[in-house]
Amino acid sequence: MKVGKIYGTDPWLEPFKAAIEARHARIAAEKRKLFGSGRISDKVNNHLYYGLHFRNGAWVFREWAPNATRIFIIGDFNNWKRTEAYALKPVGGGNWELELPSLFLHHGDLYKLWIEWPGGGAERLPSYATRVVQDPETKVFSAQVWNPEPYEWKHRRPGKRPHPFIYECHIGMSSEEEKVASFEDFRRDVLPRVKALGYDVLQIMALQEHPYYGSFGYQVSNFFALSSRFGTPEEFKALVDDAHSKGIAVIMDIVHSHMVKNESEGLSRFDGREDLYFYNGEQGHHPAWDSRCFDYGKDETKYFLLSNCKFWMEEYHLDGFRFDGVTSMLYWDHGLGRDFGNYELYFNQGVDENAVTYLALANMLVHEIDPNAVVIAEDVSGMPGLAAPFAAGGVGFDFRMSMGIADHWIKWIKEKSDEQWSMGEMWWELTNKRVEESTVSYAECHDQALVGDKTIIFRLIDKEMYWSMNKDSRNLIIDRGVALHKLIRLVTAATAAGGYLNFMGNEFGHPEWIDFPREGNGWSYKYARRQWSLADNNLLRYGALLRFDREMVRYLKKEKVLCSPPELLRADEEKQVLIFRRENTIFALNFNPGASFDNYGFPAPEGKYRKVFDSDGKEFGGFGRLGAAEEHETVSDEHILYLYLPSRCALVLKKI
Repeated sequence: MKVGKIYGTDPWLEPFKAAIEARHARIAAEKRKLFGSGRISDKVNNHLYYGLHFRNGAWVFREWAPNATRIFIIGDFNNWKRTEAYALKPVGGGNWELELPSLFLHHGDLYKLWIEWPGGGAERLPSYATRVVQDPETKVFSAQVWNPEPYEWKHRRPGKRPHPFIYECHIGMSSEEEKVASFEDFRRDVLPRVKALGYDVLQIMALQEHPYYGSFGYQVSNFFALSSRFGTPEEFKALVDDAHSKGIAVIMDIVHSHMVKNESEGLSRFDGREDLYFYNGEQGHHPAWDSRCFDYGKDETKYFLLSNCKFWMEEYHLDGFRFDGVTSMLYWDHGLGRDFGNYELYFNQGVDENAVTYLALANMLVHEIDPNAVVIAEDVSGMPGLAAPFAAGGVGFDFRMSMGIADHWIKWIKEKSDEQWSMGEMWWELTNKRVEESTVSYAECHDQALVGDKTIIFRLIDKEMYWSMNKDSRNLIIDRGVALHKLIRLVTAATAAGGYLNFMGNEFGHPEWIDFPREGNGWSYKYARRQWSLADNNLLRYGALLRFDREMVRYLKKEKVLCSPPELLRADEEKQVLIFRRENTIFALNFNPGASFDNYGFPAPEGKYRKVFDSDGKEFGGFGRLGAAEEHETVSDEHILYLYLPSRCALVLKKI
């Protein structure tokens, strides 16, 4: 099937046709140079060559360190001394190797490398270490020999997710207890909740090892190591396996946009060189994140990162990735301070075409391994083609995050009174998406929940949350917040052009912010957890918000609402009513803070409609102003549908 080019569907891209074709040719040429005419996945196997492996009854360790003059393995087994029995030998191409009898290393042993280079030397963690642990007292990280009985997988991957409903989560803060939760805690206590809510993709943060827990996993040190603070590789495999048994795909936040500058844990000056995997000089240092920036033009870097993708998919049966910090990768200035209002910015000298090429190759690789994989780009710049097929002149992501939507909800709540909310502006911001690219919409993600920011529910009701969330309270601020929380989520999900995302606990309006243990809060876990009991408490209103979210997700999935584009039926600025249809469903939302409208008429496709649910139902924390399963029929030659629209209420009607 012939695929149309992105400049054919967007006339604004026509002037950049030559640049788009040149980018396409550059990626194709790089693919041929590195991998020939075969499959990328057959040639990307660094993780099988480098690192520590038990082969044919012996241990084999390999490392790439072209600037090194000597390398030793040090650890429990040799009292952390540099001995000739544990000295690696150079084997050419900057590679070093050591083969040891099985008795020299044992499962659970701690070890590191001692690397010497001209003018210096230091301890380092192996670049392909798959198990790294932290000493609870000294806080020092070491690699660990890991050779258990192989995990026996029981369930297949759940298959394609053309319209994913994503539950974004963090394992460590998923417990109600003030602690770092484990994979087993999550599997036992949280995964059943995700299943009950109806979400079909689990997006897990902070899986790659990171020295500072409070970084939310975005300052990675060991790219092949599963963070040991949450448990063992086998426990994580059991979690993924259990999710698959429930029909839930599992993707991870993968961080290839930068790396910690830590030398003892990471790859910075690994063998004494500043630019082993990174750009030289100033370009190799991120000015905002205080971290190291990969040189995506280096073959060794591309093989390292591509092998990292393959490793996570094959070792842990993951179903895809959400690539973090893509904007930072795409531009030499990392997109800092730009508003990206000009198409020229996507195709000029400010773009790091090395990074564009790497991302395209990564998408090809992932989809070779699993054609059903879900791959999402976190990009705020809006670069055209990022989530378009490679054949169309794109970079090949399945989805891009629709990051502007959350920003606009914050803007409307913070800067405008309820009476100033514009239905036309809202519709534009929710639906203004590239037709050739699928996006993931969200009202809020983890970003809005972090300390220093506020979740939607906290912006709406603030301190009243502490005193008036019980069902018996009569509080106008709470009533407003609960009503708008439901309307905002429904209109965001129902207009999504691909998928929808929710961050763990936000479905029921989890109170307060996320603040990880740090010196400033006395290393407390009080705000780095999820209070599930609030949603389970029948005396409080949180459970009503959860029930609405569950019904919303259930209906949108069951009726395949996201399979067709939304069609605007009415954007009434005076009355603040927004009505649109999708597939066989009409969504009618009245954002008016005080006025309800009887016999509100609007044109709709001819036929009968039944109300399937509404946000004002008492089970959803509303006032019950509408009857159950009401039926309505279009009248007159103009096919007008008349509805009663209570204030701050949404109706969902299905065509009979």
